[in-house]
Amino acid sequence: MIETIDTRHGTANQHSFSNGNCLPYTGVPFGMNYFAPQTTDAKGSWWFHPEDRTFQGYRITHQPSPWMGDFSHVLFTPISGELADVSLFHAQSSYRPEEALFRPFELSIRQLRYNITSTVVPSMYGGILAINYEKTQNGLMLTLPGAKEITQLNDHELQVSVVNFSGAEDDDFTFYLSIHFEKSIQSLKKVAGENTFVVLDFGNEKTQTLHLGTSFISFEQATRNRLREQELSLADFRTASQSEWENYFERVQVEHTNPAHTKTFYHNLYRIFLFPQTFYELDENEEKIHYDTFNKTVKPGVLYTNNGFWDTYKTVYPFYSLVAKEKYEEMLEGFLTSYEETGFLPKWLSPDERGLMPGTLIDAVIADAAVKDIRPDLMPRLLEAMKKGATIQSDKQNYGRQGTLDYLKYGYVPSDYHESVNHTLDYAYSDFCISQVAQTLADEETAKHYAKQALNYQNIFDTRTGFMRAKDKEGNFREEFSPISWGKDYAEGSTWQSSFAVYQDFQGLINQMGGNKAFTEKLIELCNQSPDFEVTGYGFEIHEMSEMAAIEFGQLAISNQPSFHYPYLFSYVGKPEMAQPLIKSLLTECFSAATDGYPGDEDNGSMAGWYIFNSLGFYPVSPGTGEYVIGMPLVKKSTLKLSSGKTLTINATPNHPQQLFLQATKFNGDVAEKLFFTHEELINGGTIDFTLGIVPNPKEHTAADLPFSLSTKK
Repeated sequence: MIETIDTRHGTANQHSFSNGNCLPYTGVPFGMNYFAPQTTDAKGSWWFHPEDRTFQGYRITHQPSPWMGDFSHVLFTPISGELADVSLFHAQSSYRPEEALFRPFELSIRQLRYNITSTVVPSMYGGILAINYEKTQNGLMLTLPGAKEITQLNDHELQVSVVNFSGAEDDDFTFYLSIHFEKSIQSLKKVAGENTFVVLDFGNEKTQTLHLGTSFISFEQATRNRLREQELSLADFRTASQSEWENYFERVQVEHTNPAHTKTFYHNLYRIFLFPQTFYELDENEEKIHYDTFNKTVKPGVLYTNNGFWDTYKTVYPFYSLVAKEKYEEMLEGFLTSYEETGFLPKWLSPDERGLMPGTLIDAVIADAAVKDIRPDLMPRLLEAMKKGATIQSDKQNYGRQGTLDYLKYGYVPSDYHESVNHTLDYAYSDFCISQVAQTLADEETAKHYAKQALNYQNIFDTRTGFMRAKDKEGNFREEFSPISWGKDYAEGSTWQSSFAVYQDFQGLINQMGGNKAFTEKLIELCNQSPDFEVTGYGFEIHEMSEMAAIEFGQLAISNQPSFHYPYLFSYVGKPEMAQPLIKSLLTECFSAATDGYPGDEDNGSMAGWYIFNSLGFYPVSPGTGEYVIGMPLVKKSTLKLSSGKTLTINATPNHPQQLFLQATKFNGDVAEKLFFTHEELINGGTIDFTLGIVPNPKEHTAADLPFSLSTKK
């Protein structure tokens, strides 16, 4: 199956509009490096577009998203003949995108200018580049932004290092490459300028094979990483890389009535196993080590990078808890390493703390693991780290919570802080997550304290408008207010996209809004209005506004993470049938396997995870509760090989476009009255049978049938 994946999924983007803002990554799952073709150097971070017919070279990249920027990138460009000038413009060639191979484990391009065919196959710490020439005067150009050191050791070995990053704690953060050439280097020319270029000449050799080793630690470590694979052929690399992908793909098997949906599902499965990226290496004793950019030294232990928890906590880690628990366990260890080295749990790592987005939502990643009994040995130290983030204001703005002390003083983050509403709501949810972890450790005092703080969302709810609004330190709501005004008090949205972020206590929010009837009417209004927006807080139209308007689902901006759970809010008032056609429409209208296959930024597996969960028929609305709310399956059949060693089979019949409603659900033959599954139920395996229908079949539900809410904690 993995050989059918085209990595250009979601890559047709520009800075003003996102169809995923993805890159065509070729690598191994969670690889330390990825390879991708660079098609332009004229558009900043948007250096690849699937419709470009220009190939500038194979880029080693560590770019999680275009708006985050890259760190530690270099470019390999096969060439033939003399260049009129040493530059990318003078070296680039046309290629036929339709004939190129864009696979997760293999990238192959034919340069029409030179008649050169080349193939890259990656490994965790390096890879192989095999080049076939048809002309004479054959060579390779390396583009090395921020070149630090270039050393030709002999006719077959080259070492290069670069210092280039969008941001890092270490101003001298270095990427090291050790390169071995099968055929000898006949000459080397270095041209320094805005970029440093190295032009290598191989004479009239018709083939050349490069073995690459990379490291963030040293040349010695890069060479060690290369030598471990020096004797492997291109076929060996391909077999190993493909096998690593198949290891994950075989864990989830799906069938759909429409084969196009199966294709979309597997393309999303590819995306969810890319991030976070491995940021540790193996020393001479096969011990795990990493470079600590904060303290500028090499340390023992694991580390991961390139992840924004504001996005990924919602779907990525809950999915790993089902089918990739062993990676989740190690990632938690890596996140604890980040805390121990910087003093705060990470928020947005690339390669170290970038400090983007509100909240400290790694708390939800930890709480979800805690309630699922994943790495209980780490939970005492992780709880300590969570509590520190909730009580101590960092001297550096990019670490920990913003406005921590004011939040504790007022019970909300005052309006003089940017995006104060989202900070308040995220902190309240994080407080709930702290309470959940404390409960697993039988720390009742801490659990009770933070469960009380988790109700702080109530402090910024305006009963007059029915929305969350910013308050000043005197307790007054900001005077000017429009429900479709974006920014200022809200992160990447208006109050419509922010007011329902009460994952820990939707029943409490329902009560605040006036009960089930009023809440239902609010949701109907949210969905059935025009996707209008005002640019007030930004002063210009940001791409998230454009993307919400483009899909025409009212104020339900599935193009961005804050709206991911919106269809499931109907379940909290016992009306899941109102969301079922909506979920199916979102899946089929907003997603595909094409280069424009996403309604907005995919963001490190988070949107891929949304598609996967919703296709399967359930969704983790509130990580940290251990529940998955039942939705509307798109699959006809699915088989999950769970991390417990057991199997979960999902059947959804009949499942044609006209079957828009869920008629009945059975789990292991028993009728499922509740509107959710627990993690314990799913991880123990069994069979879920969904029966679908053409018209709704509303049912009466008791409070016990509804998903978790803190106000009605069972």
